[in-house]
Amino acid sequence: MERRAWLVRAVNVGGTAKLPMAQWRALAEELGATDVATYIASGNLLCTPPGDPADFARALEREVEERFGFFREVVSRTRAELEAALREFPFGEHDPKFAYVTFLAGAPSADAVAAAHEVTTGQDTWELRGEHLYIRYAGGAGTADPGMARVGRILGAPGTARNLLTVRKLVDLLCAPAHS
Repeated sequence: MERRAWLVRAVNVGGTAKLPMAQWRALAEELGATDVATYIASGNLLCTPPGDPADFARALEREVEERFGFFREVVSRTRAELEAALREFPFGEHDPKFAYVTFLAGAPSADAVAAAHEVTTGQDTWELRGEHLYIRYAGGAGTADPGMARVGRILGAPGTARNLLTVRKLVDLLCAPAHS
């Protein structure tokens, strides 16, 4: 099996959904993962799963819900998939803190994509490519146009966003041995 990044949505932000990274690592190890590490407190786990990656992601979701009392989707990508997401960023050079990839759990339907394109997002820009929603915020995610949240809801595919700096760091960490 290949070491992968496991990204959990919306933890340790805004005072809700607390998921301590030491417990996140321990949970993965209890489920049989090896070479386990985390990166920053936003739910980035790096490890080699004990079997099928999709099954491991669902097991992580179930355990988080059972132990911590909330459900959050877990999306996984290989190093090659993260590198491809960086290469495919469609908006050229931009401050990487304002440039994000939302890693979706599946590709949205064509009808959902068409409906999302009808939403006005001000100076914020987005483009969907397969299971990656690319976003360039004009002034940062904290000042995002309200239309961007609508786009995500209309697309209807759960996912979790990381800025390009974080994605680059995850790629680097997948190249190195685990050091929790």
